[in-house]
Amino acid sequence: MRKVRAEIDTNGVNPHSFPDVPMTPRINALTIDAAPEASAAILSAVRDAIGMVPNLHATLAHAPAALDAYVSMADSLADGVLDKQLRESIAIAVAARNGCEYCASAHTMLGRGVGIEGAELERHLHGTSQDPKTATALAFVGALLDTRGDVPDAQLEDMRDAGFGDAEIAEVVTHVGMNTFTNMFNVFARTTIDFPRVALPTS
Repeated sequence: MRKVRAEIDTNGVNPHSFPDVPMTPRINALTIDAAPEASAAILSAVRDAIGMVPNLHATLAHAPAALDAYVSMADSLADGVLDKQLRESIAIAVAARNGCEYCASAHTMLGRGVGIEGAELERHLHGTSQDPKTATALAFVGALLDTRGDVPDAQLEDMRDAGFGDAEIAEVVTHVGMNTFTNMFNVFARTTIDFPRVALPTS
């Protein structure tokens, strides 16, 4: 059985109690009972770990291989060298750049759960940070998305000058890839937002 980490701290708030933006999903979220057997096992593990089954997971459940790939990658990266705050900072910045309200909403709540304060969360939606090292990382994230990976050498040197080693840089790139996948899937599927909604920046 694939392990699922309990990394969502809702601070006692039930995300499902918040109204979502009316939108008709292109692919419906599945209940555990309606999901394919392989997906049902993963969804059950997610529910047991975090007390809910996010609609992202429930929608990916139509394709057990896709759901397992996402959960496996997220679990592996949770054991990586980047701390929880930077992981959430990256996820928020990527979601905003990719136009994914679902992920921006989910990761803003997760960011609060790992101690990122409100004004800083807003900065992340604009791809920046009050902390110089985090700001450098988010600038690098933006460059990765803009150049599809072909960032200028000078920007890579900025990361190294800020104290990021090759392992950390490799994981930043991997987080951008993983979050771009979930952004693309949610935008395509029009996944119903089941976290407190966060509006994307308009400029």
